[in-house]
Amino acid sequence: MGKENKALTAGLSKEELSVLAVTDIIQELVKAHNEGKDVNLNKVKSHISSKYALDSSPRLVDIIAAVPPEYKKIIVPKLKAKPIRTASGIAVVAVMCKPHRCPHINFTGNICVYCPGGPDSDFEYSTQSYTGYEPTSMRAIRARYNPYLQTRSRVEQLKQLGHSVDKVEFIVMGGTFMALPEDYRDYFIRNLHDALSGHTSNNVDEAVRYSERSQTKCIGITIETRPDYCLKRHLSDMLRYGCTRLEIGVQSVYEDVARDTNRGHTVKAVTESFHLAKDCGFKVVAHMMPDLPNVGLERDVEQFIEFFENPAFRADGLKIYPTLVIRGTGLYELWKTGRYQSYPPNTLVDLVARILALVPPWTRVYRVQRDIPMPLVSSGVEHGNLRELALARMKDFGTECRDVRTREVGIQEIHQKVRPYEVELVRRDYVANNGWETFLSYEDPQQDILIGLLRLRKCSDDTFRQVF
Repeated sequence: MGKENKALTAGLSKEELSVLAVTDIIQELVKAHNEGKDVNLNKVKSHISSKYALDSSPRLVDIIAAVPPEYKKIIVPKLKAKPIRTASGIAVVAVMCKPHRCPHINFTGNICVYCPGGPDSDFEYSTQSYTGYEPTSMRAIRARYNPYLQTRSRVEQLKQLGHSVDKVEFIVMGGTFMALPEDYRDYFIRNLHDALSGHTSNNVDEAVRYSERSQTKCIGITIETRPDYCLKRHLSDMLRYGCTRLEIGVQSVYEDVARDTNRGHTVKAVTESFHLAKDCGFKVVAHMMPDLPNVGLERDVEQFIEFFENPAFRADGLKIYPTLVIRGTGLYELWKTGRYQSYPPNTLVDLVARILALVPPWTRVYRVQRDIPMPLVSSGVEHGNLRELALARMKDFGTECRDVRTREVGIQEIHQKVRPYEVELVRRDYVANNGWETFLSYEDPQQDILIGLLRLRKCSDDTFRQVF
């Protein structure tokens, strides 16, 4: 710090110096905007923090809060933390239901061999299939799994980070939600809607009505479930909740793998749940786990070919969760005794790259790995940026990923700095889950950018809900 700065800041507290630093940062951002220049926020923060001899840079939320009203619409979007989160125009709010035992313990006597978490696990405060150390888990634990508090704190956090939250989509995580008692499920869903609308509702139907009209609207709810908890009665309840999308745990399309991993349901149950869910108007997202025991690399690739090409599967979306070995699981014991071995890191990257090359243009790949902290993983994924590495490997292979997310206009603008030029309507038709589906999209075919989409389905003749 120079002599002039020392004289100006002499006797000032750290809080006062931080305020001065934030003011200077804002001035630099405004100046750069007026001059039409791009600015590296981290460099500006580092330079000004050094100027005032601060131990750490000012928080992003403090900088965003200090932006003058006349510049908020211009500057705040440039400061937005993790802009990918709302690149599609929707703020996703993940919440967790209370910890409960996995329902298929009653039928099989145990849980899936790879599944961590739950009341009986080493991570006793976590929900089933989570460790309690994931970001969503920690927010849920801090809120004591209260759905209202989880929602309010997450929405406020997203606002502070510069994200628009006028449209919210919930993801209900934490094991098999539909296995919980109906009274608890109604309480949980009612409070999600009430947290957005500010209204105190007496029942779910009232909560949904107010949430649809509030300033912060719930545009959909995603519920994680299992094929055996995706039956007709469950689907009817989920429609009443305002649910629009289901995430169904498939893990493998092979019957022997489902049996050996103690999955507790058949592959036929998977295809039946897809059929029922789509005929009810739900979007279906499948969870798939490469690198499960007794599969092997080529058979892993073959199962994804089967998943994308067999009309009995063909989900709207996909989450790829490579198998992780976590203490306290049956898989951990197999790994410890040498009866299971994960793919080497480079092999896993190659596999994910090959899988992404198979994805049809109407399917969205939501995630490519679990959000479990690496120190808790004994064997499995060793990189936190697996999707990024796989996309880079695809360039080496001469292939490309054409899923919905990769081609989406907001993602393209953030990553590639390109915008659509010539847009046209594209129609794709395919058979899926005993019905006929049409994927309509506005695209720039030259740059392979997706601007908007609409999914249509002609349901099968035996749909159990004629009106929904």
